[in-house]
Amino acid sequence: HWRGKMSESYQFTNNWFEPAAKIVWDTLIPNLKPTRILEIGCYEGAASCYLIEKLGSHQYIEIHCVDTWEGSIENKALGTDMSDVEQRFKHNIKVAQSRFSNDALVSVNKGRSDSILANMLLCDYAGYFDFIYVDGSHQAPDVLCDAVLAFRLLRVGGIMAFDDYLWSENLPYGVDPVRCPKMAIDAFTNIYCRQVRILQQPLYQLYIQKIAN
Repeated sequence: HWRGKMSESYQFTNNWFEPAAKIVWDTLIPNLKPTRILEIGCYEGAASCYLIEKLGSHQYIEIHCVDTWEGSIENKALGTDMSDVEQRFKHNIKVAQSRFSNDALVSVNKGRSDSILANMLLCDYAGYFDFIYVDGSHQAPDVLCDAVLAFRLLRVGGIMAFDDYLWSENLPYGVDPVRCPKMAIDAFTNIYCRQVRILQQPLYQLYIQKIAN
């Protein structure tokens, strides 16, 4: 199990990361060996902690975490206390870093992803990242914005992963495509079809490799 012998020190309230991403990342991450990582939507830090543990023991890594910790529409509907979520994120990152404190630099960027990613581009981070995980807002306009900005931050040859490609809400009137990531991810991959390659992986998530600027 990826959490290892100190798993009791983490404070995770769900296992969303494991069935969706871990099965792919166990092979993808050791092969890619990313050094510069961007995570959009961090919640309690499960993905970042995994990356710190998987990579931090044998290479330097830097992880740039972006989240508002204000909650999405679905979080608000469930009454999730996002201040508690943010505190669990901070705690979990400290636990992971305590194991590999010399090898994992975590930069926390609290705010809206559109503003933060645009500012990264202004600060010469274009083409900087080896691996980008898009797991923020599930609203199609937000996902499309994250995808377009993140693409410019990804290096040629780097990989971008979209979580919740097939996710949808249980709404009284059925599925609302504008409140799902899929429409935005499909639009992005169609528009950038000459610059990306879709990687074959289980379809709940979608993985692309940047092949040209």
